[in-house]
Amino acid sequence: MTVSMKAIAISLTLLGLGTGTLDQGSQPGTESRLAKPSDQVHLVDERPVSVKEVSPGVFLVDFGKVAFGNVAIKPNSGSVQNITVHFGESLADGRINRRPPGTVRYVATKADLRSGQVQVIAPPPDARNTEVNNSSHPPAILTPKEWGVLVPFRWVEIEGWQGDLRSAQIKRRSAFAKSWNERDSDFQCSDPMLNQVWDLCKCSIKATTFAGLFVDGDRERIPYEADAYLNQLSYYATTSDVQMPRATFDHLMSNGTWPTEWSFHMVFMAYADWMQTQDRAWLATRYDSLKSKLQSARVGVDGLVHSSSENIKRTDIVDWPTGERDGYEFWPRNTVVNAFYVRSLGLMAIMGKELGRGADASHYATLERNARAAFQSTFFDASTGLFKDGADSQHQSLHANLFPLAFNLVPASRRERVASWLVQRGMKCSVYAAQYLLEGLFEAGFDSAALDLILAPGDRSWKHMVESGTTITWEAWDLKYKPNQDWNHAWGAAPANLLPKYVLGVQPLAPGFKKVSVKPNLGTLSFAKGTVPTPEGPIRIDWKRTNMFTLTLRLPKGTMAVVDLPALADLSRVFVNGKQVTTTRTGTRLKLDREVTGLVEIELQK
Repeated sequence: MTVSMKAIAISLTLLGLGTGTLDQGSQPGTESRLAKPSDQVHLVDERPVSVKEVSPGVFLVDFGKVAFGNVAIKPNSGSVQNITVHFGESLADGRINRRPPGTVRYVATKADLRSGQVQVIAPPPDARNTEVNNSSHPPAILTPKEWGVLVPFRWVEIEGWQGDLRSAQIKRRSAFAKSWNERDSDFQCSDPMLNQVWDLCKCSIKATTFAGLFVDGDRERIPYEADAYLNQLSYYATTSDVQMPRATFDHLMSNGTWPTEWSFHMVFMAYADWMQTQDRAWLATRYDSLKSKLQSARVGVDGLVHSSSENIKRTDIVDWPTGERDGYEFWPRNTVVNAFYVRSLGLMAIMGKELGRGADASHYATLERNARAAFQSTFFDASTGLFKDGADSQHQSLHANLFPLAFNLVPASRRERVASWLVQRGMKCSVYAAQYLLEGLFEAGFDSAALDLILAPGDRSWKHMVESGTTITWEAWDLKYKPNQDWNHAWGAAPANLLPKYVLGVQPLAPGFKKVSVKPNLGTLSFAKGTVPTPEGPIRIDWKRTNMFTLTLRLPKGTMAVVDLPALADLSRVFVNGKQVTTTRTGTRLKLDREVTGLVEIELQK
């Protein structure tokens, strides 16, 4: 598509890009905190990593990574130039791919350059991702009109350029969160590919802050609850800011989307904020509105959520895209839907107790206890040792087992059976469900298997994304699994939160990170180190496995840590800052009997 700069200006005015504000509605606890999402975002000038003339008068400019933005160009002195600027996410045979598949981005625009004047060149607006009054979906999130249209791109081709083009003459104006600080987080380990996976996922979280809210990708630019929750987890693991997840939460409370399981993610988001911040005032004004997200009207006398034929046909989602469901059978009593329900009840009980709402806490604890018992008796198949897809199903899908494992609904005596079966099945789920699959495996002690899945050969792993050359994670594992997929989807960046949480081993034990667990999972790695941002300050961890195991830990002032070490063969004595300490062994782990704080050097010796 090629349009003139005049046409762009007219289109921007007609669309009113950036002039809208979020309708926060009147639900309790959803008062507008920020009039515009873009208040949290700014434009950053980025120079290209290379500029080369690919044919006479045609220059290919590479910015190294994809970001959402447009360009500013300063023409050579003494010339008036009529150029065409091509923006692209994909390269083919050394040139921008002008016929990319699906919704991979390519767009071109014409511009008249005047001698010596810096000019912003932006692509035309996209009709789909600027819709704000379509009754079939919530409004798209608009970016400020004064910025010009933003598009995700890595490469620019300038056609019709006269003379030389130097890198100093062109810059990308990239939209990122104002709060973003590269030094907030880092990760490095002994596996080079895992390091590249971390870099890809962290870059994805940064790049997708362009809208000021967590949107699903460039195709729609709409917040969705499941996308937002996964994005929130990785955002917390890579930056110290908490405002963008909160702005997204408030927007979604007034602009909910259609899938059944997505509504439960609002409870997950609120609980994640509580554990991150311990902000009682923020949670208190939103707690009551969360009750509407529990699908309570669909709960039967058995304490489980029931699905009508319309729910089965249209709203119960299990996984997305539909081809990623591992043959899941949909029934009126659905295992995946009820796994989310039971988990949400438990979180509502915890949050109610923390807020001092005893009646609510007791109510949801009772519902959770009854629903958990009904879940076990209804969905567990003793003949296979697995959960089936529904009450009357004989089919055991990956999803009917991965979600119960992730949500601690698998009794301890059955956990190894379920986890082993999941490992044997492999990545028969989407990048979305992979977050929960890997969480469950790490929690069950299958760390090597979880890392193997992240780095698996074939086209269903993050190794595949890295090897493709992408610099932002995808909406799906590959185009063949979702032909219209975005190449800029933060919900595909799960390792950004999984690697700090499980390989470095840092997660909160108390709200606000006043107390943390440090429980590194080694897999086959020989070392890992990194920085995890917390509200109390950064936690720095560095562990190595040689003929002994060493762990160096730097905790913020006032933060206490419970340290849980791997019980390695022939290593039984534990020293903290040179003094031997006592531990308690449970299975394959050694937990220090006393909490630690400050700078701590730990050695596990023979």
